[in-house]
Amino acid sequence: MSAQQTATVAPTGANLYARFALAGAICCGVTHGALTPVDVVKTRIQLEPTVYNKGMGAAFRQVVKAEGAGALLTGFGPTFAGYFLQGAFKFGGYEFWKKTIIEAVGQENAVNNRTAIYLVSSGIAEFFADVALCPLEATRIRLVSQPTFATGLVSGFSRILKEDGALRGFYSGFGPILLKQIPYTMAKFVVFERASEAILAAAGPKETLSAGTLTSINLGSGLIAGMAAAIVSQPADTLLSKINKASGTGSVMSRLVGLAGELGVKGLFLGLGPRIVMVGTLTAFQFAIYNDIKKALGATGGVEIRKA
Repeated sequence: MSAQQTATVAPTGANLYARFALAGAICCGVTHGALTPVDVVKTRIQLEPTVYNKGMGAAFRQVVKAEGAGALLTGFGPTFAGYFLQGAFKFGGYEFWKKTIIEAVGQENAVNNRTAIYLVSSGIAEFFADVALCPLEATRIRLVSQPTFATGLVSGFSRILKEDGALRGFYSGFGPILLKQIPYTMAKFVVFERASEAILAAAGPKETLSAGTLTSINLGSGLIAGMAAAIVSQPADTLLSKINKASGTGSVMSRLVGLAGELGVKGLFLGLGPRIVMVGTLTAFQFAIYNDIKKALGATGGVEIRKA
């Protein structure tokens, strides 16, 4: 009777995916918000490489000395809000599109083509997540690059809207954010899924492992995934910081091409070290937090296509 009652109350449909979305929102909002100081320093290195040219530790000290410790939390508001929204669309959308594609192709075909399914599901989910993220990310970058621009999220958002308009002010960086986030998210999910599959194959059946062991596996797989994703998306991350620093003339694409030419390969990878630290750490904790919150919310009805 107990098993039947549990099956009856288990969330399904929109209720299930709302829980996935909430878990994703919390894990992304918390991790990105906590790493705001690292992101501030990384952005400064990208935007002013001649000033912040002595490494991550020295850049931290430079920012604190020049502007005070509070400067390291610049952009916390839009960072938390933006990634809270993005996390909901990203993780909830990934679970939804993965299930939709599996149902369309069948379980056996899905298992045999699981890498492609991970890539397509995460790519679609990230597109919609970026529509929600872009205005807040533009606000964050403007606050970090121009500390006197506004006092916080609301004032910064309002000023950009008033001076540049919604499309140019908030979505000038939509092209580069797609170029950054879609490859990043595709790499993040596919590497996480394949890494955790390999670790679970060595550790034993998932059902026999303790909660602590599973959390450790999520952390390790997330760290590997985050490092890979950081490298894949670094050039577009640099371009995003540059294009959002100030208003410019010409189309977004022409500005991107011009910036890429000015920076060169070396310039496009400025700040890679700090970003690997940041993305590797936050991705590890994201997957650990996400899976633990899913369990706490009873959202255990996701579809698995790992090879047995």
